[in-house]
Amino acid sequence: MAKRDQSSADLDWRDGAIPVSRRFDDPYFSLSGGLDETRHVFLAGNDLPARLRPGFHVAELGFGTGLNLLALAQIATVPIRFTSFEAFPMSADELARAHAAFPELAPLAAQLREGWPQQHLTVGLVQAEIIQADAREALPVWDGQADAWFLDGFSPAKNPELWGEALMTEVARHTAAGGTFATYTAAGHVRRALAAAGFTVSRAPGFAGKRHMSRGRL
Repeated sequence: MAKRDQSSADLDWRDGAIPVSRRFDDPYFSLSGGLDETRHVFLAGNDLPARLRPGFHVAELGFGTGLNLLALAQIATVPIRFTSFEAFPMSADELARAHAAFPELAPLAAQLREGWPQQHLTVGLVQAEIIQADAREALPVWDGQADAWFLDGFSPAKNPELWGEALMTEVARHTAAGGTFATYTAAGHVRRALAAAGFTVSRAPGFAGKRHMSRGRL
């Protein structure tokens, strides 16, 4: 696929299957197993599925391939909500190419792509809203409150805009009392920003040999 034919995601493909952002020089999911990483970091990091209840609301910074939504839909046994902010959405064809790496999610992935790129999608028992905008602009005016956050922007070293103090403050402002976050990064400045915003922040073992990840509760 020529660069001029691509979506705003602006991708390369590693080994023909793993999308890599040219803009941020970072893969969209772990080379050691994207689905396993999602389960370890974002699901277990937020104590899911144990906390799920009807109407539970998960919010996310960085929709990417939609893998986190698919993994969440796979474990949801009650109707829940999901909101994700994505500045550079993929095309449906790009999503399909990325989803091919996760055959066990194929039925849910097909549901996602069937509604793409509409803002409102239904995937399994998850009612999802994809806000295609810069989170720094969209989150401050969002009227939602999340029970759990997936903080899944590209590496803070390569995409610092999605990890700044002002945005982490907005994450906290849009978190219900007792709500949580989880993220793969343990970068000190990110942890400090989340702590300053009101979260109790802790480190936990990372995925696939990564020493630490971060999680916290408001």
